[in-house]
Amino acid sequence: MRRFLPQTLFGQTLAVLLLGIGLALLAGNWIYASARRDAVRAVGALAAAERIINLSRLVGEAPVEWRQRLAEGAGDTMFRVALSEHQPPIAREDQDGEPSSVIADYIRQALPNRTVVIAVASEPGGQRSDGLGHRAGPLHRPWGPGAAGGIGTGAKGHGAMMRGPLAGAAMSWRGLDAAVEIADGQWLRFTTSLPDTGPTISSRLWLALAVMAGMIAVLTAWSVRRMTAPLGLLAEAAQRLGHNVEAPPLVASGTVEMRHAATAFNDMQGRLRRLIDNRTLMLAAISHDLRTQLMLLRLRAEAGDASEDRERMLKTIAEMEGMLSATLSFARDDAKGEVRRRVDVSALVTSIVDDMADAGLPVAMAEVSTGVIADCKPAALRRAVTNLIDNAVKYGNRATVSLSTGASMLDVIIDDEGPGIPKDQIAHVIQPFSRLENSRSRDTGGIGLGLAISTSIAEAHGGSLLLANRPEGGLRAKLTIPH
Repeated sequence: MRRFLPQTLFGQTLAVLLLGIGLALLAGNWIYASARRDAVRAVGALAAAERIINLSRLVGEAPVEWRQRLAEGAGDTMFRVALSEHQPPIAREDQDGEPSSVIADYIRQALPNRTVVIAVASEPGGQRSDGLGHRAGPLHRPWGPGAAGGIGTGAKGHGAMMRGPLAGAAMSWRGLDAAVEIADGQWLRFTTSLPDTGPTISSRLWLALAVMAGMIAVLTAWSVRRMTAPLGLLAEAAQRLGHNVEAPPLVASGTVEMRHAATAFNDMQGRLRRLIDNRTLMLAAISHDLRTQLMLLRLRAEAGDASEDRERMLKTIAEMEGMLSATLSFARDDAKGEVRRRVDVSALVTSIVDDMADAGLPVAMAEVSTGVIADCKPAALRRAVTNLIDNAVKYGNRATVSLSTGASMLDVIIDDEGPGIPKDQIAHVIQPFSRLENSRSRDTGGIGLGLAISTSIAEAHGGSLLLANRPEGGLRAKLTIPH
């Protein structure tokens, strides 16, 4: 389940906000539907009551001989009116608070001297008792002359009212049966249908919700991206710092918190740079002092009589000077100060192999992808490749070099024919001053900095150095950098 959830901060924040907005829209739609239902009921009831009041006054005040014709002319398929000489059999209105009581009270206020009897179906299309213990038929069923196609036979039977915007709408109706006493003991009976609820979700509402959701989603995505973008810049700056402590500082932008984080990151980078510079200065001072003492020792040894002990002393002094130079070079890390240039790496590697082969070393090219251009530090890259080939020749008898390219990375591969490295020691040998007693003889020279320097150069380029034992025997060193 978790693999389907967004993993980035941008994705998770956007998902949470959109989920909250979606729930808010659904809740708003539910509130709108509830309010609309109440409004539809109130408007429908008010319209029916007003029509009953007006027709009751009109027919009641008209001459007796006109009343029947007025009643017949006032009705239609949606609102049927009939004149009766006796009180129609209509159930009394419901308890207080029910729709029939509300409508009856409204009509009685307008017609204070008239008897009003009203019944409204409790449920849409439902049935009611007639007040005498009998069940009456559906109140929305038409009655009287011309009942065919009358009220309540469905949405298609609502005559002119169902033509136009309401045509085909899933409306819900409740039957209204009312009787009002007029002059001379006559009664007017009214039968109609009250709108109970309309379609809560219409195509226009869906369109409005879709437009609102789209606009909100776009604005939310833009704002979340704007707030989280500085985090991506901070991560990139941290990655650059891991490769190059001299990388340019991070630009402080975004929210107050992000600006504070960028400022703290720049301060940390400055402290790291000063720490490395102080370390380099300290090592340079120690190296200078030691070189001075070694020079005095060399002069005294050379001034002595020629003997085997003097030659051993001079050899030891030379080894100490080499160790000091290598250590100072590793601490200074010259690769970080070199300017990047576009270089043909295939030509660079080929020249290194040719130079070492001309010097009589067992080095050969196996495969080279020509025309491989990379933005790199050529002197540092040459040093790294040379160290790896030199190690392969010293400890693996022979070096075979190949160059291959991928979509965004290039690999310089050096294979040797030596005993390889135990698996549990592979991660250890790339550490500074690390040597293997069993597979690497101290008589061959070196102080254990070659692989560490090559690793540092690869990482400064944004790449890596990988060591692995070959199935057919020997060690494979793969130097990977972007191209």
